Amino acid sequence: MASPRPAVRGATATASTDRRSATPPKAATGNAPRREAAPAPTAAQPVSPSPLTLTALDRESCPAKATACVDLTRHLTWLQSAGKVTFGPIRAEPGPPGSAHATPRGIFQVSWRAGATFVSNIYHEPMPWAVFFAPGGIAFHGGSLTTPSHGCVHLTDENAHYYNQHLPDGAEVVVF
Repeated sequence: MASPRPAVRGATATASTDRRSATPPKAATGNAPRREAAPAPTAAQPVSPSPLTLTALDRESCPAKATACVDLTRHLTWLQSAGKVTFGPIRAEPGPPGSAHATPRGIFQVSWRAGATFVSNIYHEPMPWAVFFAPGGIAFHGGSLTTPSHGCVHLTDENAHYYNQHLPDGAEVVVF
């Protein structure tokens, strides 16, 4: 079974042997050492995202027999086996609700899968690692997580590849 999180290329984690020379604190006029103030955090510093979690409604809305679940409201998807989450939840970008391109809700089955270079014959857009599950060419596939799809469920390319490898033909997909 492939790892759900491929190794990061170009970065290695090693124990640091760099011991910075510490200068003793300078004494002020009294016996108490003077402490230098740490720089205040700036707005440019990245903030780590909160881990994605499933709500009781998510768990209730996706039956245990489903292999893949999609929460259209929260833009989340996950894989499960016998009701136990096996991958995710992860971010997803569906089609815009209330539009001609809204991602359909319902219970579906995976019908077929495509490879890394698949291109839509309707929109002429790349659909890497597509996993087709609903009528009209609706699929999980690699795509933007900020631009709504034409009805499909966009995932990162990495996550789309994982879904492609772990959702066999006939697997149940529940979209709610």
